[in-house]
Amino acid sequence: MQRLLMIAPAPVIRTETGYVLDKKFITGMELHCKFWPGEFDCLLREGAQKIPFGAQDVTSDLAFGLKVLTPDEPITAAHLEGYDVIYCGIDSVESFDVIDIDMPHRPRFFATIEYTLRTRLQAAWLDNRDSLAKRLRTMLWLMRQEPRRRKFIRKADGLQTNGYPAFFSYRAMNTNPLLYLDNRMTPALFATQAECDARATRLKSGAPLRLVYSGRLERMKGAQDLIPIAKALNARGTAFHLDIFGDGYLKEKIAKDIQKEDLARNVTLHAPVDFETELVPYMRKNSDIYLCCHRQSDPSCSYLENMGCGLCVVGFGNQMWAALHEASGAGWVTPVGKHAQIAGVICDMDSHRDEVVTRCDKAITFAKSHDFLSEFQKRMAHLHKQ
Repeated sequence: MQRLLMIAPAPVIRTETGYVLDKKFITGMELHCKFWPGEFDCLLREGAQKIPFGAQDVTSDLAFGLKVLTPDEPITAAHLEGYDVIYCGIDSVESFDVIDIDMPHRPRFFATIEYTLRTRLQAAWLDNRDSLAKRLRTMLWLMRQEPRRRKFIRKADGLQTNGYPAFFSYRAMNTNPLLYLDNRMTPALFATQAECDARATRLKSGAPLRLVYSGRLERMKGAQDLIPIAKALNARGTAFHLDIFGDGYLKEKIAKDIQKEDLARNVTLHAPVDFETELVPYMRKNSDIYLCCHRQSDPSCSYLENMGCGLCVVGFGNQMWAALHEASGAGWVTPVGKHAQIAGVICDMDSHRDEVVTRCDKAITFAKSHDFLSEFQKRMAHLHKQ
């Protein structure tokens, strides 16, 4: 029986009775345990002040072993001893030197990554809460760390990349790469055939297009583009409704702009809702199109999750959506940041409803081929393979 240790960048907060962890992280770890044929432990580091979304108090035993380091505690050979596989998330710099720790019996090291250097630089530049000087310093620091990340990838026994951009950027640096598409869509969450048929019937009737955005309301996710796009659609006389689900520092501005631009009849800003019990059922029954304004190329799980609800996608042509669109045929790609052009595409969709239905069908077909369980099984088999 093999023992696996995952070194992850996930946040953890120590409490008097246990820990606070991210709910999505706990779900993922439970799946790792289910598909890993042996003992599974996770090593996290304290330092987070809060967990913005989906925080969960942990006061009882978890399905996996949890080891928690203090913020400045180094990872040593003692932490790694006795494991057959060390699985390191290298989006965080804290794991870079782990692969060089001298050990009498070296385990196999695997790296997992989702952000490319380009995406990191884009995210830093878009965060205008920081001054220009601080953003430039952050970008310089990111570039200086990249050689260490690439060194780890080259030395690792295997590499797993979440999303196409990281796969294209790093696959040539490792002899054992694997592409996966992270998402939370288990078989029970996918839209039913009856729901897809009802959406198709409604679309072909000429009813207003129903757009939805779900995710963080941050510049990194393009939330600043939602209202300008809605404004452009309204100016064209397109019948539509846009539902916005999420939270973030742009939420207050979006709420004000809805009133300022007189869009209350066309745009609804919702409070954050539970993914499985509220968001997914709502989108399956009340949405047609996922409006994705991501300017940078992170492999957001929102793509597959919306597609799994039966929604086609119209989005800016960042590296992730451009590649996913090519693989799936599940929507439309538009130039990044061009509000008038994405509004024009949506207007054209309004006149070609049969094509919208076709791409909705392609979306759910592709999403079903990359469901949560299948992707996890693939990853665990890759780690276990000798």
